[in-house]
Amino acid sequence: MKTGSIPCKADPVAQKKFLENTMEPVILAAKRGDVNLYYVDAAHFVLGAFLGYVWSKVRVFIRTPSGRQRYNVLGAYNAMTGVMETVTNNTYINSSSVMALLGKLRLLHPGRPIKVVLDNATYQRCYAVRSQAILLDIELVFLPSYSPNLNLIERYWKFVKKKCLYNRFYGDFESFCTAIDECLINGHQVFAEELKTLMTLKFQSFENVQFLAV
Repeated sequence: MKTGSIPCKADPVAQKKFLENTMEPVILAAKRGDVNLYYVDAAHFVLGAFLGYVWSKVRVFIRTPSGRQRYNVLGAYNAMTGVMETVTNNTYINSSSVMALLGKLRLLHPGRPIKVVLDNATYQRCYAVRSQAILLDIELVFLPSYSPNLNLIERYWKFVKKKCLYNRFYGDFESFCTAIDECLINGHQVFAEELKTLMTLKFQSFENVQFLAV
């Protein structure tokens, strides 16, 4: 039996309706080249130790940075090309970050339809961001609440952590950020074969499953 986790407040019925009624037409339009489809989300990478499995007969100490430095990435993943556009900092992701990313997307596709799928974080759904989107003629498509499984970019964040963080040591923050940037910028080419099966437009649903409270 396969097991997995789902946010306890997720609504499987609402997710199913969203996929069928909202996203399927958008995905078909993107495949025809009628619209540029992006999935947006933020990730926060902490400079520290991310260990895999360590086994030893003797006591071993592994060097690690303090974990006080954080690299914040607001990403927009192009569902058709696999290219990632980003806005980064080491402070906070906020509404200004989202507006900067929307501006970047508009410059990339002048005069072309753009749809952006994103969650309901306050800094993404606020009046300033929605007004900027209208001004730039970008449609914001908000996911149902508690639906990270429907945001394609979430898979990419896990992939980046696997490639850049697990079992890796970075002696300084600059090299840490550089490794993440290189994976984000060139990942669609360097890891094309691995991403081909990971970043498909097929989404996990929760029909005909049992839910257990843990």
